Amino acid sequence: MTYTSDEMMTVAAARSLDDRAVCFVGIGLPSTAANLARRLHAPHLVLIYEAGAVGAKPDRLPLSIGDGILGETADAVVTVPEIFNYWLQPGRIDVGFLGAAQIDKFGNINTTVVGDYADPKVRLPGAGGAPEIAASAKEVLVIVRQNTRAFVEKVDFVTSVGYGDGAGYRERLGLPGKGPVKVITDLGILEPDPDTRELTLTAIHPGVSLDQVRKATGWPLRVADDLPTTQAPTDDQLRALRALKEAK
Repeated sequence: MTYTSDEMMTVAAARSLDDRAVCFVGIGLPSTAANLARRLHAPHLVLIYEAGAVGAKPDRLPLSIGDGILGETADAVVTVPEIFNYWLQPGRIDVGFLGAAQIDKFGNINTTVVGDYADPKVRLPGAGGAPEIAASAKEVLVIVRQNTRAFVEKVDFVTSVGYGDGAGYRERLGLPGKGPVKVITDLGILEPDPDTRELTLTAIHPGVSLDQVRKATGWPLRVADDLPTTQAPTDDQLRALRALKEAK
């Protein structure tokens, strides 16, 4: 079966989630990938949504964190303070799964404004729970389409901290979580360099050229010495993804 670059990205992101992990999910691309993973290889993946759904098992994609399908299919529905004070901050979330409007070479995320904060060109949806997820989840996955508008050398505003200005930054702030361990895009996969924490291309999707990835990145992109090609989506994965998107 043929597939789109968005489908490749979503399947690659879903593969990054392990069965039985506890995942704090953002709406949009993260939610699509997480629900796909639960339908495929991770049926025991525990999905947590900010509005209070714990162990949600929606049979369609939720429209928002307050979509009734999340509460109806959850193992439990708790208060928002409990989500953050009991689940997230004490380290009970294995994976925080986020999107981004802008992301920089150190994995810092902007979902607040484009341009100057006091006089922005664009005002974005805002933070929601993402800053706390980025700070406290054991590790963070980010899914975002790769282009120079989104992949900038320095974000206009740090909504959710990644590695700040490089190695040691999170440790100086005393943040308990590991930070972004993988950024999955429609062109490839980036991971932080273990020494500098700068995002490095570690895999490239089928049919994508290295030059294409470089041109879609707003800084001189570092590339791993060994650069494998991502496995293409299988027919079963594509059928499951399309069925999920078409479900009403």
